[in-house]
Amino acid sequence: MSTIGSPHITWTYAPLIVLGLVVLLLTRPAAQYEPAQRNAYVRIQMITIFGALVGAKVAVLFGDSLWPLEPFPGWANWLASGRSIVGALLFGFLTAELCKPLLHYPLPPNDRFAMALPFSLAIGRIGCWLSGCCLGIEWHGPLAMTAADGTQRFPAVPAELLFQLLVGGMFVYCYRQGVLKGRLFALYLVLYGSYRFGSEFMRATLKAFAGLSAYQWLSLLMIVAGLITLRLRRHQRPARMPEPPSPPRTVAA
Repeated sequence: MSTIGSPHITWTYAPLIVLGLVVLLLTRPAAQYEPAQRNAYVRIQMITIFGALVGAKVAVLFGDSLWPLEPFPGWANWLASGRSIVGALLFGFLTAELCKPLLHYPLPPNDRFAMALPFSLAIGRIGCWLSGCCLGIEWHGPLAMTAADGTQRFPAVPAELLFQLLVGGMFVYCYRQGVLKGRLFALYLVLYGSYRFGSEFMRATLKAFAGLSAYQWLSLLMIVAGLITLRLRRHQRPARMPEPPSPPRTVAA
């Protein structure tokens, strides 16, 4: 979520974000791993969440505050401002990938998580629409909708909600058919990065960085990261955590 004009989380937004996280957890992403592997998975997830939280705020620093083009508004204003899905996805992914070699983390990418993620984000986008953030440009053409501020706007949030549901449905099919094993999240980075880059032209974000918004530049980085990962994992066989050694057998005398 990024905000324009209303920097605070509203009571309509926060419960839907929590609901989206609950839906993600109910899919039990760790269920695809053996019990001995889950501790390692939880550790890398905690690191990923930390990177995502930092990225969500850093993206708003560039995207809404326009730093360094504009004076920094101060830590209080920044901390009270919104957060960005683009920044969370990109920084969370990069943090996890950089830490995996350091932690000798051998588990394959979590396709079950990637399958559930679009549905979780779709629920969060309902909160965006109700709270009046992530607004589309003023629009009086086809599909125009009255936003929370009373202005006729392009339905940027409903359009993204539909995108998330379509991608989620496609990923459910891929997961069940075993298509693109270990690469679904990398594909999501490419798909969402491409969608977000184009949809930003219809969103009321400031295009202050060479005619593009900061979110568009971050979206391009998402596409590059996703394409590189898809390529690198094209022939990579998913590794597995080594199983603990079996206890020695005793031979009866």
